[in-house]
Amino acid sequence: MAVKKFRLILITGASIVILFFTFSFVDSDFKILKNLDIYYTLFRELNLYYVDNTDPEKLVKTSIDAMLESLDPYTVFIPESEQDDYKFLTTGEYGGIGALIRKTNDYFTISELWENSPAYKAGIKVGDIILEINGVQVSRKSNGEINDMLKGEPKTNIELTLEHPGQYKTYKVLLARERISINNVPYFGMVTENIGYIKQTNFTTDAHIEVRNALMQLKARGAKAIILDLRGNPGGLLVEAIGVTNLFVEKGQEIVHTKGKVKQWDNNYKTKSQPLDAEIPLTILVNRTS
Repeated sequence: MAVKKFRLILITGASIVILFFTFSFVDSDFKILKNLDIYYTLFRELNLYYVDNTDPEKLVKTSIDAMLESLDPYTVFIPESEQDDYKFLTTGEYGGIGALIRKTNDYFTISELWENSPAYKAGIKVGDIILEINGVQVSRKSNGEINDMLKGEPKTNIELTLEHPGQYKTYKVLLARERISINNVPYFGMVTENIGYIKQTNFTTDAHIEVRNALMQLKARGAKAIILDLRGNPGGLLVEAIGVTNLFVEKGQEIVHTKGKVKQWDNNYKTKSQPLDAEIPLTILVNRTS
C-alpha cells in the first residue's frame, strides 16, 4: 500500500507541474491574442475614420519601429524593401554605381569612388555635385532616398545629371549598375620600417581572411608591430569578428558568450585554430562610430 500511495503522489505532483505550465502558456497566449485584437481594431478604425487619408504600410512600419525602440538598440525590423541594405551589411555586396555620397550644405556630392566601378569608368570625379537622378531633382531628398535611387539590380540603367564644382556647367552620364563588392580591408601598408598598418572597414564575409592576408604580407615586409584601424567600422558578422580575433589569440580561448531567452541558442564562441601571431604588439584604433 505504501508503494501505491507513493506512486499516486508522484503522478499527482507531475500533473500539477504540467497544469501549471499549461496555464502559464494559455495565459501568455491569451494576453498576446487580446492585445493583437485591440491593435487590429484600433488600426481598422483609424484607417476608416481618420480625417485625412492614411498610409497603412507606413502606419504599421511606424508602430513596429516604436515598439522595438522601447527594447534595445539592437532589435530592429528590416522590411523587404531594405533587404539589399541587410545583404550589404553581411556580404559587402550591392547593386549600384560604386560611389559614396555626402550631403554638403544643400548639395549631394560624390565623396568616394571605387576603382573600376561604373561611376569611375564614366569619368565622374570626387567632389562632383549630383543635381538629378533619372530626371528627378535631388536637392530636397534625404541621404537614404538618394541611396535608394542609386541602388538597383545589376545591368539596370540610371542617368545622372552632375556638375563639376566651380564650373557651373552640367553634364549627364548614363550608367549601367553593376554588382559592387566592398573589400573589408581596402588598404594596408608600412607606417615605418617595422610598424604595419591595416585599415578594416567591415566585418562582412571573408573579413578574417582579408586581415590574415594583409598581416602575412606585412610580416613578410618586416613588420614587428601592427596597427589595426577599426575607426568607422560599423560591424557585421559575429563569426568574422571572432575569426579576426583568432589571428592574435591562442586556440581554445573564449571570445564571447551569447545568451537569450531560448537556452538552446546560447553559445560560447572560442578560437578554433592556432593564431597567426599571438606575440606581436597590436594597437587597435576605434572611434564613436566603430
